[in-house]
This record gives sequence, C-alpha cells and structure tokens, in this order.
Amino acid sequence: MPRIAPVSDEKAGPPDLVAAIRARRGGTLLTLDRMLLHSPGLAKGWNAHLGAVRNDLKINARLRELAICAVAVLNGAGYEFAMHGPIYVKEGGTEAALKALRSVDAALADRALFNDDERAILEFATELTRRVTVSDATFARARTAIGGDQAGDQAIVELIGVIATYNMVSRFLVALGIESEKPGT
Repeated sequence: MPRIAPVSDEKAGPPDLVAAIRARRGGTLLTLDRMLLHSPGLAKGWNAHLGAVRNDLKINARLRELAICAVAVLNGAGYEFAMHGPIYVKEGGTEAALKALRSVDAALADRALFNDDERAILEFATELTRRVTVSDATFARARTAIGGDQAGDQAIVELIGVIATYNMVSRFLVALGIESEKPGT
C-alpha cells in the first residue's frame, strides 16, 4: 500500500503539466505520476527525462527492456517489473525468459534462455545496480552486445542512462510503497 495518497484528478496540476504527462502516457495518469505530482517541479523534469529515455534513444528496445526488468528485480520493484515485463515480451523477449528474470542471478547462468549478448546486458545491469562500479570486462562485453564500435559511444552511454534511470524509478517506487496500478494496493 502506498505510504502517501496519490494526487487526485481534482488536485492534479498545473493543467499543462498534467496534459503533458497524459500525452506521454497515452491519456492516463499512473499511480507513479500521481505521486510525482505532489512536486510539480519534479514531475515536470521526470516527464521530460523519462520521455526521452523511452522515446529518443537508439538502443535496441528488447535489450533496453531486459535491463529495466533486471533493475526492477534487483531492487525489489514489482510495479516496475509488472509494467516493463510485457514491453520486454512485445519487443521480442520470450515469456519463458521473462519468468526466468524473476531471479537475475539464475538468468545470468541460463545459456538456454539468454544468449551471450543478453547475459552481458544482465551482468552490466547487475554490476551497475549492486555496486555502481562496472568491471572493465563487463563493460567490454556489454559494449559488444549492444553494437560495439559500430554503434560508437552512443549505445553504451544510452545503456548506462537506461539502467541509471530505472534505478531511480525503482527506488522511488519502493520508497513510496507503490506496488500496483489497482486502487488500494
């Protein structure tokens, strides 16, 4: 159960900010958005940042969602996993892989469900989330997995940005007790 009440439709504002959030979300406000609206300044920056991370990056969408799901599991953010798991599958991940991701450590060892590139992304997300520091070997494997030198520095910067962003999101969700989109849960 959330630790504070989400902002109601009647109290949500300012109107231009609410409209911008609704536009990014396809017309709706999620519980996460309603919590952010307690601070319009934070909500405005969050909306712009997450809009860019979700819509303006070149990183492979399946690998992006794989990293996001891993961060969600590593940080105990069930809401984040529930929101991004279906996107991972839509972008080419399998239901079996999604189920296996509920244990990132086990997924890292599963060569049947996760190829070398996917395991490199999982390892990168794990090190960045748990230790902040990423080993040179893990960095090199992840860089190769997302396109290596062909993608230039942009791909690895975007991967780091995605993982850092969703660590922020998961910490916000967990700290506020946001667990579901169902009212009262």
